[in-house]
Order: sequence, then structure tokens, then C-alpha cells
Amino acid sequence: MVQIFRPGADSVARVVLAGMAAAPVLAVGLAYTLWRSPYATAQNVVREQPVPFSHEHHVGGLGIDCRYCHTAVETAAFAGLPPTETCMSCHSQIWTNAPMLAPVRTSLAEERPLVWRRVHTLPAYVYFNHSVHVAKGVGCTTCHGPIQTMKLVYQAAPLTMGWCLDCHRDPAPHLRAHEAVFDVLWQAPADQWVVGRRLAEERHIRSPERLSECSICHR
Repeated sequence: MVQIFRPGADSVARVVLAGMAAAPVLAVGLAYTLWRSPYATAQNVVREQPVPFSHEHHVGGLGIDCRYCHTAVETAAFAGLPPTETCMSCHSQIWTNAPMLAPVRTSLAEERPLVWRRVHTLPAYVYFNHSVHVAKGVGCTTCHGPIQTMKLVYQAAPLTMGWCLDCHRDPAPHLRAHEAVFDVLWQAPADQWVVGRRLAEERHIRSPERLSECSICHR
């Protein structure tokens, strides 16, 4: 009798069949991992800007309030970016000839706004309103991270749907007193769970199920 297959052919066939069965599972797992990775979410990515603005210096060092530059954060969906005149309110008097500030001076002279690259970018099908979150007591650092330590701004949180839903389903751990919303050094107290629950009641945040509905963010 002629032997058609070699002795190891059966083992090879088993490995091939097992690989064919495992490939779809591995592919889905790889896609899911990639989707949640910084490669897809842009988490921790520093974007090049026309001027290397340092929040570490301006916020952490000088103590400039977030609202000085982001003037619409309490009243509009978009927090706003400072016009050149805001920058020059200080830099017409200090660091007036600094090379790194040449784009700012040119912007003022030519009456042409600086084009900043957005760091925190959500898909077009996602609706986010800064003023609502601020009014309910969600602090800047809750989403933007330790901004006062950033020489160049990066996206501290993944900003994925799951990350947003975690907060919407249980907002209490993230709620602060109104006067602490813009405090970049705020730390949650030991009884934050109790404080957060009370603030949620006072601010009529009473239905996590409602906050999890699709129409809240997808309009």
C-alpha cells in the first residue's frame, strides 16, 4: 500500500483547522484592542500648535483661571479659544520680543487669527455641551486631566463612548461644588460618594437611565 501523506500530516491538519477556527476570534479581539488603543483614541497625543503654549506655566505657575482664555465654557457648547488680543493683553508688556511669540505678533499685525489644532476632538455625530457639564458641577480636570502640569496639551482621557457612559451612569464621583469646578488642584474628599449623591439631588441629576439614552449625545 502506498502512503500518500507523511506521518505528521494529521497533526498539521489539526493545527490548520484550529487556526481557521481561532482566526475570526483573534481578528475581532485585535480590532477591539486597536479601537480602544491610543492609536485610535488619540489619548496622550501631543499636537503641534502654531505657538507652544504651556498650561504648566500659565495655569500651574501663574494661576490664570480657565475662563480667562476659554470665555464661553459656562455659556456655550464650545469652550472657546482666546483671540490674539487676549494673548497680547499680557505679551504687549512682557516677553515682547520672544521668538516663540512671533506668530502671535504677526497675527495681531495682520489681523489674522491663529489657527490652533484641536486636541480634544469628538466625532461629528457626538453632541457635547461644556456649559451643561460645568453647570452640573463637572470640573475641567475630570475630562482634561492635570492640565496645570502640561507643558503642551494632550488628550488625557480616551473620550470613548464607554468612558462617557461610565460617568453618565454614575456621575456622583465626579461632581464638585460650583466654586471648585475650575480649581485644577481639587481633590475628591474622603466622603465624595456622599457629597456627590447630595449634589446630584440638588442639581436634579436623578436618572442615570435618562443620561444613558442615545439621544443625549447623538442628536
